[in-house]
Amino acid sequence: MKAFLDAASELVNGESGQDFTVQEVIERSDQSLRSFYQHFDGKYELLLALFEDAIHTSAQEMRRVVEDGTSPVDSLHRFAVEYYHLCQPAPKARTAKKGFAPAFANFAQQLLTEHPAEASHAFIPLTEIVVDLLEKAAAAREIRAGLPHARVAGVMLQAIMFNAFATTIGGVPVQIGDADP
Repeated sequence: MKAFLDAASELVNGESGQDFTVQEVIERSDQSLRSFYQHFDGKYELLLALFEDAIHTSAQEMRRVVEDGTSPVDSLHRFAVEYYHLCQPAPKARTAKKGFAPAFANFAQQLLTEHPAEASHAFIPLTEIVVDLLEKAAAAREIRAGLPHARVAGVMLQAIMFNAFATTIGGVPVQIGDADP
C-alpha cells in the first residue's frame, strides 16, 4: 500500500495534481493493477487514503508545535498559527508544503461537502489535539469550563482553514510569511 501512496503523492505534488490516472500510479509504483485493487476500490479511495495520511502527518507536526507551549492557551495559539500557515495555498513554484498539495484543497472541499462522514473521520487526529488542548485550558481555568470541546474544536479547525484560503477567495495574491491570523 505504501508504494501506491508514495507514487500518488509524487503525482499529486507534481504537475498533474489530482488529475493523475490509476495507470500512472501503477506504473510509478512498479506494482500490478491487481495489487492496486486489493488495496483500493479506485482513485477516490486512493486519494482519501493519501489525504488521511497527510492529515496524520500534519497532526504529528502539530503535536510537536504545541509541546513548546508555556500554557494550554499558548499551546492553542501555537496550534492555530501553525495550522493556519499549513493550510495556506502554496505558490505555484512550491507545490509541496509539509505533505499538502494544492490538489488536497480541492479534495478536502469535495470531501467536506459531498462526504461529511468521511471528512469527519479524516480530521480525527487534528480534532483530538484541539479537544485535548481545550480540556487542558478549561482545567487550568484559562478558558470557560463546560463548553462542548469537540464542537468547538471543529469550529476552530473550520475557521482556521477557511481564513487560510480567504486571500484566495478575496483575489489577493498569497504571500508566504504573511502576518499571523
